[in-house]
Amino acid sequence: MKKCLDCKIYTFKDSCPKCGKKTTNPIPPPFSPEDKYGKYRRELLKEKGI
Repeated sequence: MKKCLDCKIYTFKDSCPKCGKKTTNPIPPPFSPEDKYGKYRRELLKEKGI
C-alpha cells in the first residue's frame, strides 16, 4: 500500500492515479538502537531545523 503525499489517497501503484506524482510508503521505518546511519540522519535534520 502506498500513499500520495499531495492527494492523500492510498493506492498500490507507484504513481498517483489522480495527479500522477510518485507515491511513498506511509509506514515509518522500524527503529533500531544499532542503526549505523542514525548519527548522519540526526545531523541532517538538525541542519534543516526539523
